[in-house]
Amino acid sequence: MVVKTLVENTAVSNRFNTEHGLSLYIETGKYKLLCDLGASGLFLENAKKLGVNIKDIDFLVISHGHYDHGGGLREFLKHNKKAEVFVHHKAFNNYYSLRPDGSLKYIGLEAELKENRRLVFTADRFFIAEGIEVFSNVEGSALCSNANKTLLMEHENTTVEDIFLHEQNLVIREGECTTLFAGCSHRGIVNILNTFIGLKGRSLNYVFGGFHLYNPSLGQSEPKELINQVGEYLKNTGAVYYTGHCTGEEAYNTLKGVMGDSLLRLFTGSEIRLNTT
Repeated sequence: MVVKTLVENTAVSNRFNTEHGLSLYIETGKYKLLCDLGASGLFLENAKKLGVNIKDIDFLVISHGHYDHGGGLREFLKHNKKAEVFVHHKAFNNYYSLRPDGSLKYIGLEAELKENRRLVFTADRFFIAEGIEVFSNVEGSALCSNANKTLLMEHENTTVEDIFLHEQNLVIREGECTTLFAGCSHRGIVNILNTFIGLKGRSLNYVFGGFHLYNPSLGQSEPKELINQVGEYLKNTGAVYYTGHCTGEEAYNTLKGVMGDSLLRLFTGSEIRLNTT
């Protein structure tokens, strides 16, 4: 399996442009997928530099209904004419970020794109193809980010804290290897992994995604105690983790101190080859 990072907050070199967002290209022995699209059409530019032809993508999975993961959807639909787009049925609801001055910023997806016929709306567990599925309805509330408190959703004509029912996680099984792709882990990476183990009865080999341990609105990292607890749990799973985006630099460095070689950084332009035998 090959994973190329098309969009992330940082880059391997100045050859690649960056933005606050995440987009991963995944190539298995049978399929070519995208997990998320970043905030704009930037993924197209970086895909060309990495030798990825967007026209060839078989499936697109959007992890949740925030612009920094699905903002490039309009451009994707223009440049790829065949891929089905798998998105949770709640992903096109209205979502907001609470700013320090008390104002709200809309951070959802483009509502009019919901009517596109290539969208496939998911819920709970959804099987995309052989060895490829998504799951949502993550249970538990252990070690969740405090930054979630500034992320809101519209509910019954008012705004309340988002509970992230629209968040889904991609799982790919290839050979003897199972890899999980979590966009932002708003439900908490610990709870996501526990839910997966409960569903499948087995552990993971690799995990990709942000862990949402940084609040971009406030410019603050989560408390070190919480980050250390997350790191201890992840270290003991035996999986290898690739993270970036909403994890934050300070949190990454703290996790790295706990997890050592089992934690690695994602950068725009990175190419990772996984041993799936």
